[in-house]
Amino acid sequence: MQATPQRRRLVRRLTAGAAVLAAATAVTAASLPSGAGPDTGRAGTAQGRTVDVQLLSFNDFHGNLEPPQGSSGTVDEIQPDGSKKTVAAGGVEYLAQSLRTARKGHPYSVTAAAGDMVGASPLLSGLFHDEPTIEAMNKLDLDVTSVGNHEFDEGRAELTRLQKGGCHPKDGCFEKGRTFQGADFPYLTANVTDDKTGKPLLKPYTVWKHHGVKIGFIGVTLKGTPDIVNADGVKGLTFHDEVATINKYAKVLDRQGVKSVVALIHEGGMPASTSYNYDCDSPGPGDGISGPITQIAKKVTPKVDALVTGHTHQSYVCTIPDPSGKPRTVTSAASFGKLYTETTLTYDRATGDIVRTHVTARGGAGRAVNHVVDRTQPKAADMTSLISRWNKLAAPVADRPVGHISTDIPGRGAQTPESPLGDVVADAQREATAAPDKGGAQLALMNPGGIRSDLAYAASGKEGDGVVTYGEAFTVQPFTNMMRTADLTGAQLLTALQQQVSGANEASPKILQVSDGFTYTLDMTKSGADRIVKDSVKLDGAALDPAKTYRVAMNEFLAGGGDGFPAFKDGMNPHVAGSDLDAFTAYLTAHSSADKPLTPPKADRITLVK
Repeated sequence: MQATPQRRRLVRRLTAGAAVLAAATAVTAASLPSGAGPDTGRAGTAQGRTVDVQLLSFNDFHGNLEPPQGSSGTVDEIQPDGSKKTVAAGGVEYLAQSLRTARKGHPYSVTAAAGDMVGASPLLSGLFHDEPTIEAMNKLDLDVTSVGNHEFDEGRAELTRLQKGGCHPKDGCFEKGRTFQGADFPYLTANVTDDKTGKPLLKPYTVWKHHGVKIGFIGVTLKGTPDIVNADGVKGLTFHDEVATINKYAKVLDRQGVKSVVALIHEGGMPASTSYNYDCDSPGPGDGISGPITQIAKKVTPKVDALVTGHTHQSYVCTIPDPSGKPRTVTSAASFGKLYTETTLTYDRATGDIVRTHVTARGGAGRAVNHVVDRTQPKAADMTSLISRWNKLAAPVADRPVGHISTDIPGRGAQTPESPLGDVVADAQREATAAPDKGGAQLALMNPGGIRSDLAYAASGKEGDGVVTYGEAFTVQPFTNMMRTADLTGAQLLTALQQQVSGANEASPKILQVSDGFTYTLDMTKSGADRIVKDSVKLDGAALDPAKTYRVAMNEFLAGGGDGFPAFKDGMNPHVAGSDLDAFTAYLTAHSSADKPLTPPKADRITLVK
């Protein structure tokens, strides 16, 4: 019989805490609170009417077991004199060590996450359908996570397998004699229901209990998930409103006597500063953040005591009043394991609720702070062993050279809407689909969210000679979307450009990366669709003709209208080619060598007015 996740977790903690337990047996019964016993994995208990519960949280890990490459592996830190310092951060060896160090001296500690633990992962995890990441999350004692949109990248069946275990249905077991055990922690899908049953796909909530303390966790992802994942991944599922769902299950928990509740929400906001340690509550509570999470936070029932959020890959610790006017923390810890949030929840044993009369983001009950997962601390040995084991399996694929670069080529970390790496990817896609038998593309467009990293000259400190390996290329383009070429009129193409900065994308523009020869002006001093200067749109120097038909290449995600681009669904005469990753690696091989490495493009195809 296969052990349950709860039993596996208990066995692991009993084993890891054997020395602690041995020491605890020497403590007399009189020294312990009535009814208390020694903890099996973390420190013991506390007396008194209130007890401080340490909530450690993070989000958007995306399978980054090794330190993220390039700017994806750094955070900005405001110094006492007001200047900014860039700090290298991230990597599960350091995240595990940080969390374990943080737990010391905290009798009541729970670790939670806000989704996207997997998906869009580097090759070390993605090659094995993210089993290595789930194994790592088990080892660092993650207690619970909400589901994120990227958990649906491979569909509902694969998400269920990650939760329950079992070998991959097509690729089988990756190690001889080992069967994937699944997650020890629950994935919560409160607002994701099965169309046939009407019930949540997985558990909607869970209750963490420790020596009489009970805290409920409700997990949701953004309602708009179907708009940003491939349709096949969410077929047969409905995504419900975040606020309505959280409020519904907060009532359920309340009826069960659970008065302390934390919402894990895979939706986020945009902070006023890129520095992780800026004051979000200056000049007033919540003034330093905007975006979807602000309205969600204002509407979620006061029964919820804290909101742990994600999705936007930003860092913030904010205080936004609940509907009753009571202050409540809203936090996010950037992405890729570069930060973790520590929130103190003061639990009242008499009422079973969290005391947050004086909650602030900087002090008092309910205080929260983001901490850097810096790389100067010791590595967690068990995570080093895990990475080594999976790297050995991945090496034949991951270490194959596919190209050379002269210096870093910014992608995810670019400071402008058009990135040099975005230009490279778009050029690669056009080249792969230009031949008549490959689609006959005249131009290519790439969604910025599909470029997951920079292309670093010295990736993760492994090499410094500009060699690009297949594993590094995979980190940039991990989705392996198939390429499609379709007919679009000039009018339809203009509409697609306008959808970058209007409709669903007006608040947070999604600027498509464009292939060489396609140019236009983006005027951010205007609003909505007017930000695209119509007369500036040109292909190979010729003005875009609204009545003319153009062959446009894009990945299948965009072709299906993903990321708020419904205009692409109207494309005619589609042609399916190879994957975007194959196009990218082929381009790197064809256009670079050790003697003539690829240099970053100028990124001057989109003229920005701001």
